[in-house]
Amino acid sequence: MKLYTYDSAPNPARLKMFLDYKGIEIETQQIDMTKMEQHSEEFLAVCPNATVPTLVLDDGTRLTEVIAIVHFLESVYPEKPLLGVTPNERGMILNWNHRLFMSVAMATADAFRNAHPAFKDRALPGIHPVTQIPELAERGKTRLLQSFEEINAELGTRDFMGGANFSFADIDLLVLLNFAGWAAKTTPDASLDNIRRWKQQAEQALNS
Repeated sequence: MKLYTYDSAPNPARLKMFLDYKGIEIETQQIDMTKMEQHSEEFLAVCPNATVPTLVLDDGTRLTEVIAIVHFLESVYPEKPLLGVTPNERGMILNWNHRLFMSVAMATADAFRNAHPAFKDRALPGIHPVTQIPELAERGKTRLLQSFEEINAELGTRDFMGGANFSFADIDLLVLLNFAGWAAKTTPDASLDNIRRWKQQAEQALNS
């Protein structure tokens, strides 16, 4: 199999942390998004949606969504599980993967892509032109602040996003906090102690 990705972008960064933590090595080609290589004829033949990461399996099957890629790889490389062991863990982790995507990821993307001049007519990823809506940028920042409050409250009940153990939901939140910081210029308020405590624990777990 072969992975097409761009490690510094948010979605590829989620996958890179997953791979590094589990020690998985895959043939990889970097698609430089700063040079718009995702829109090259060569890459569009691999992924017509012009998005990274894309994992091409040995039989030619293409997986273009991070959550699908990590579920596939977890089944092939089960050591150091990141998607849960018990039914409760699996459910909680997937719940938070989706919830973080719908709240923090989409809010940050709205704030970033609807305001940055580099994304003129590219307010959504993909091959079709989409007009920027400045009001969505402001709404994105508001949604982020609300989401941080909700996440902080949740983390007051457990050590990690999915429960007692470090998981892919924690990787998602680590990446998304970084993304929100540089793309939307929005970070959790210093008063949100649970997020601060969680972040220290999550970073230690990631590097253990």
